[in-house]
Amino acid sequence: MSSVNDTVTSDQPSASRPDQPVPIPPDALIIVPVRNTVLFPGVVMPITIGRLKSIAAAQQAVREQRQIGLLLQRDAEASEPGPDDLYRVGTVANIVRYVTGPDDSHHLVCQGVQRIRVLDYLSGTSFLAARVLHIPEPTTTSPEIEARFLNLQRQAIEAAELLPQAPQELVAVLQGTTSPSTLADLATSYLDIKPQEKQEILETVDLGLRMEKVSRHLAERIEVLRLSHEIGQQTRATFDERQREAILREQMATIQRQLGEGDGRTHEVAELNEAIAKAGMPAEAESQARKEVRRYERMPEAAAEAGMVRSYLDWLIELPWRLPEENSIDIAGARRILDEDHYGLEKIKSRIIEYLAVRKLAPQGKAPILCFVGPPGVGKTSLGQSIARAMQRPFVRVSLGGVHDEAEIRGHRRTYIGALPGNIIQAIKKAGARNCVMMLDEIDKMGRGNQGDPSAAMLEVLDPEQNGTFRDNYLGVPFDLCRVVFVATANMLDTVPSPLLDRMEIISLAGYTEEEKLEIAQRYLVRRQLEVNGLKPDQVEIELDALRLIIKGYTREAGVRNLEREIGKAFRHVAVRTAEGSASRVVLTTREIAAVLGPPRFENEIAMRTSVPGVATGLAWTPVGGDILFIEASRTPGKGMLILTGQLGEVMRESVQAALTLVKSRASQLGIDPSVFEKSDIHVHVPAGATPKDGPSAGVAMFIALTSLLTDRTVRSDTAMTGEISLRGLVLPVGGIKEKVVAAAAAGLTRVMLPARNRRDFDEIPQSARDRLEFIWLEQVDDAMAAALEPAVSTATAAAE
Repeated sequence: MSSVNDTVTSDQPSASRPDQPVPIPPDALIIVPVRNTVLFPGVVMPITIGRLKSIAAAQQAVREQRQIGLLLQRDAEASEPGPDDLYRVGTVANIVRYVTGPDDSHHLVCQGVQRIRVLDYLSGTSFLAARVLHIPEPTTTSPEIEARFLNLQRQAIEAAELLPQAPQELVAVLQGTTSPSTLADLATSYLDIKPQEKQEILETVDLGLRMEKVSRHLAERIEVLRLSHEIGQQTRATFDERQREAILREQMATIQRQLGEGDGRTHEVAELNEAIAKAGMPAEAESQARKEVRRYERMPEAAAEAGMVRSYLDWLIELPWRLPEENSIDIAGARRILDEDHYGLEKIKSRIIEYLAVRKLAPQGKAPILCFVGPPGVGKTSLGQSIARAMQRPFVRVSLGGVHDEAEIRGHRRTYIGALPGNIIQAIKKAGARNCVMMLDEIDKMGRGNQGDPSAAMLEVLDPEQNGTFRDNYLGVPFDLCRVVFVATANMLDTVPSPLLDRMEIISLAGYTEEEKLEIAQRYLVRRQLEVNGLKPDQVEIELDALRLIIKGYTREAGVRNLEREIGKAFRHVAVRTAEGSASRVVLTTREIAAVLGPPRFENEIAMRTSVPGVATGLAWTPVGGDILFIEASRTPGKGMLILTGQLGEVMRESVQAALTLVKSRASQLGIDPSVFEKSDIHVHVPAGATPKDGPSAGVAMFIALTSLLTDRTVRSDTAMTGEISLRGLVLPVGGIKEKVVAAAAAGLTRVMLPARNRRDFDEIPQSARDRLEFIWLEQVDDAMAAALEPAVSTATAAAE
């Protein structure tokens, strides 16, 4: 049985309105072809029409208040059916309602009246029309007809009541029907059988034979509905929705096995078991894998969880559980590889060679986790690649920048849709070896979000005592990471949690000096940019002076990334000329560089300063390397206020206050009138006001700037200084000495003043910077004043000048 409100589509929709109406003789009938449905006499049914001919026929029938004939198409796919495409027997119907939808669709509500048989079709009409023979319904009664009627009525009512949602109106209509022919037609109309079977019943005029056919179809339908009803009652009484689905799927799997359709799953399970045996898993992992295989074997292929279990098994099988045969580490070869890939960095290379030597002598030992810390572009990531080359192991990089979810490290539990292992396990699978070299890039840029703290998850990964049994949430079994060589990189250590920092050995990489950058450019950058831009060495040459100009005038960085970009920009200019054929060989001189790259963007920092009292040059450390910092102090009439500008942090503000207090305490010694502090406002400004600054290392520079201002003595223009001060006048040690000294040398300064307690950092300063600078070691601020301040200019001398 089907729903009483089903809408039957007559034909495919079409797009425009019909032509002008054509007169139809009174003894003819307008014919409307329909698909996949049969209208019976006495039944009301909605029909949707869309073909131009069908729309024209229906509209003319409505205008002339005529009946229409509905005939079933033999081929439901025919778009423009002709007389030969339609059955000869159909139903004449009244159009109860004609409705046009907002989407230009056309709908009819038709009531069947009587069976008809087409005699012949009319020609010359814009739609189908035919002369028909009306077939009267049989009215004879007999005991046999009466008995068939009662049986048919009982069957129809039973079938209606077995529907999932039994329509009470349909049951009432069936109970109230007294005509055998009407009952047969009504029951057939709601039967869920093929349109051709309904057409066969429509063409059966003999009432007894018609009722017999309908009764046979009803009996089949009742059997199906009764079985479905019994299964539904048993299932609802025992199981919930999930259990019902599981039982039905199990039944489906049983049927598939009985039909011989489960052979593919059996073969697949055999392959999985064989792959597990070859994977070399530990006992716990193998036990878990075989347990999941048994679950997978019992699941039907259509089950949603089957795909999740198969994906999990694939991960377990494809992971490199076995430890590959390790190649012996060639120390001389490793040293050669490091020298080929990197210039300078002698201490870092020496530490890496020590690390490799220990791994060679004690391969089963627990090696430390190296963490390269330094500004961008100094070669931290490429050092990890060189270690992998030297150890002849696969290299894989895991980027931790911006990771704020613990599941990125430990993986998601399999209960979540789309769950995957964490980045560590994914990287090992990608490397294909359990002893790979894994670069944990930007470990200082991990964040902490609502999903947990990934840096806490890294504690287990980077602890040699724990990572032998690292447990990923997705795998659910331990995986041995103790043979993985972890190498981390960071730009700064302030954001790295101290427990995580304690698990790593910190190796600092400072910025390169100009000479080192020049060597790196000659050895690596020029050759790499030639390949990138499709040039050959005999097509372009860049002079040393041109490289020096690029380093000094167009870049200001600790690393060499911008230097490589500027070299690439110059080579692209040559590539255009070479591609055009206007030049076969180009020599890039300083003049060519200025023409291609434009005027120099940076100039010597000394040229930016003037010999004015109150200006001192400090040294600062930044995450991208060292930098010089100008401290400017000015005095204006006021009420003794201290004004600080330049986005100074709280620590730097306290340094200024300490420096001013120290100057006040030594006012008489310095020859400063104490009333100056009460009648003047002192303004301290640090240029580059848009850049936040903080830290105590500018204390010496603050003190010298205030002393210079209040004593009217200028600070030497070739001198820079760093160091923290105390209220007793002591100069305290600070960090970042190597980066600061390199920045001073790059800025063209010749003298640096450093805390005496930072002599321990002298060996870390590059030799080229040591040769170019004079070092002054400070114990107290008196040493700084003696070395930094110019002698006082007498009034007479000033007047003469």
